[in-house]
This record gives sequence, structure tokens and C-alpha cells, in this order.
Amino acid sequence: MKERVVITGVGVAAPNGVGKAAFTTAIRAGQSGIRYYETLQEMNFSCCIGGAPEISEELKLQYFSPLMLRNFLSSGILYGCIAGMDAWADAGLEVNEEVPDWDSGIVMGIGSSGVEKMREAAYLLDSGKVKRLGSTSVPQIMASGVSAYLGGMLGLGNQVTTNSSACTTGTESILMAYERVANGHAKRMLAGSTSDSGPYIWGGFDAMKVMNFRSNDIPQAASRPMSASAAGFVPGSGAGALVLETLSSAQARGATIYAEVLGGAINAGGQRQGGTMTAPNSRAVQRCIKDALRNSGVDANEVDLINGHLTATIKDPEEIQNWAAALGRKGADFPYIHSLKAMIGHCISAAGSIESVAAVLGLHHNFVFPSINCEDIHPEILEIIPSEKIVREQREDIPVNIIAKAGFGFGDVNACLLLKKYRL
Repeated sequence: MKERVVITGVGVAAPNGVGKAAFTTAIRAGQSGIRYYETLQEMNFSCCIGGAPEISEELKLQYFSPLMLRNFLSSGILYGCIAGMDAWADAGLEVNEEVPDWDSGIVMGIGSSGVEKMREAAYLLDSGKVKRLGSTSVPQIMASGVSAYLGGMLGLGNQVTTNSSACTTGTESILMAYERVANGHAKRMLAGSTSDSGPYIWGGFDAMKVMNFRSNDIPQAASRPMSASAAGFVPGSGAGALVLETLSSAQARGATIYAEVLGGAINAGGQRQGGTMTAPNSRAVQRCIKDALRNSGVDANEVDLINGHLTATIKDPEEIQNWAAALGRKGADFPYIHSLKAMIGHCISAAGSIESVAAVLGLHHNFVFPSINCEDIHPEILEIIPSEKIVREQREDIPVNIIAKAGFGFGDVNACLLLKKYRL
């Protein structure tokens, strides 16, 4: 028998709010975190808008010593550590300064780590100044740097690792942590993901022409999932983190329980049957959703709300079609659906974890956050589901018991997670 797994802590550093309280207020209000960045225009970007957490020097000092902050350039590690430390504290867990916590571990994902540090290192190396690289260049550049930093800050002695699966990373990390806890290999796991911010992460997507370059003058209205006027995704960054714990451990501690993790599935489309490096194999997506339901013991008719991947690209109608096919539900029978990317943009490797934090907060506090900027629903979507199934303003009247959260990424990779409102 697998252990029941619950979520007992959340932390977040998002473009529209850093910290649980600020983020909850923002997503309830439909507040966008997308801004215009003059630097992007100066660097000849087509898309000159994006989303990044606003973190003051004073806030940094609440998490890092001045020594740690010296020459510290990795925004992804910064965001991940803030979200992770906050989730740990939110769960009511302490940090033992003497011995490792053998029962607790981390799966904290990332796409690319320390891009700014790599740029600095390349300049120094090309200038023959290898001795000026400093002692922090390796942990900032290595992919597992974020989990390594957090593992030391929290003193964790169970598995401490990093996953990386493009835009599926965050959702995948939660499922990896779930399996470890459910199978009795850890009492609790800190799960989540992070993404560096700025031009050196976003530039490749600008070159691919998949970002919205038509809305530089209206940044807060630019990210438009499921909209007929969607013109590409808006880049974002940040981090989300969740503490997953056995139900018995949470109950013994008297911890707040935000939601229950029922399970899920991870797969890939093999870049076959229409799937490519950048486009999903619809059969694989549908299979992933069906497998997630089966693995979680959930009937398709029990899904009340879909927290979609929905990036504001031409693939949004295809995603809705895949959900309808996998669930065997369309029209008025289709679940409610929304996308957080309307408020924060596409946070790449951090997307799944930030969006999962939002889903968990909604479950716990009995609200459904809105998909803003969707006044003109794409006509191909309306052929599948009615407009009232798209949540476009905050709702507290929708009874939500089970949420399906999915992430789909470059490389034709997929993950689907099932979350349930906690009940004894």
C-alpha cells in the first residue's frame, strides 16, 4: 500500500507576487506581472515584455548572508531558494544546524542555471583571467546548483536532486517527489522548479518568433491564452515550491494540509505522429492524461477543473481538443479550465511549479483564479466547449474537489498531476 501524500507548505517567487500572501492576493484579483523592459529593446528583441519577480536587496538579505550574495549572479537559484525556504517555513518545519534531516529531501528542477554567471566566466576565460572566476562559479553554473544550495540551507539528508524537462519540469518534479514519499523512501520532499530571468534565457525564444512582439505597448494585456487574438507567449521567470509529506507525518505534526496529491503520469511522444522538438504528439498527450487518471484512481467525470498548460500560442485549441478526447468530455460536460500564464507569462522550467502552487492555494481557499485577457475566445475552442467553461473572473461558486494540472514541453515531453481537496 502506498502512503497517502499531502501538501503542507508552499512558497513562490512569481512575476506578480513574491511570497504566499502577495501571490494569493494577485491571482485572486487577476493581477498581471508582465512589464516592459527597455533593456530588451536596446538588445533588438522583437518581444520587449516579460515577467520577473521583483526582489529587493533587503529581501535577499532575509535568505542569504552578505558573503553568499557576493558575486552571486544566478537569478534562478535566487528564486528557487526563496520559494523553497518559504515553503519549508510555511510547513512549520525547522532546520537542524547540527545533523542532516535523513527523512527529508529535494527535487528542485531548472532549465538553464546561472546563465549570467556563465557569461561572466566566458569573458574572464577569454581574457586569460581564469583565477578570477571565484569559488562560486561551479555551484551556480551546474544544473543541480539550486538543489545543492537548498539542501545545505535546510540541512536535508535524503535525496537531493534536480530534474530538467523543459516546460514540463515543474509538474514532473512534483510527481518525482510524490513517488518517493508514497513509496516510503522519504517522509517528506521539497518539490518545485525555477527559471533564470532576462535576455540570455529569453533570447532564443525571441529568435524562434514564438513570443508576442505585437503587444509591447500593452504588456499586461499581452499574454492571452485561449484567445483568438493571442500572438505568442510572453516570457516569464520565477520559482514555485511545495512540501510533500506523508499524511501520517502531517497529522502527527498537526500541520496545515493544503491538498492531497493523488498521483499522475509522465511520458513522451517520441517526436513521432506529429510530435517534434517543439510540438506535442497529441496521442502522447492524451495517453499521459488517461494514465494519470488511472494511476490516481480518478474517473474522468470526477475532474472539476483543469489547470492547463495553455501558452497563448496556436497550440491552445489543440490542447483543449486533447483534454476533451482524453477525458471523453466536451460541450457542457467539459470541466472548467483556466491558465495562470495570462497573469505571469510562460515561466519556462518554473511554469509547472508556480502554476501548481496557484492550484493548491485555490483548492485550499475555495476559489478559482481567472484567465484574464480572454475576452475573445478562439473559435476553434468554442467548437469544443462553451464559453462559460473558461474561468475569466475569480469564482468562489464552483465546487472544486479534483484538479488536473498538466505541463507539456520541448522534446515532446508530458506530465499530468491530479490534486484533490483534502478530506480525512
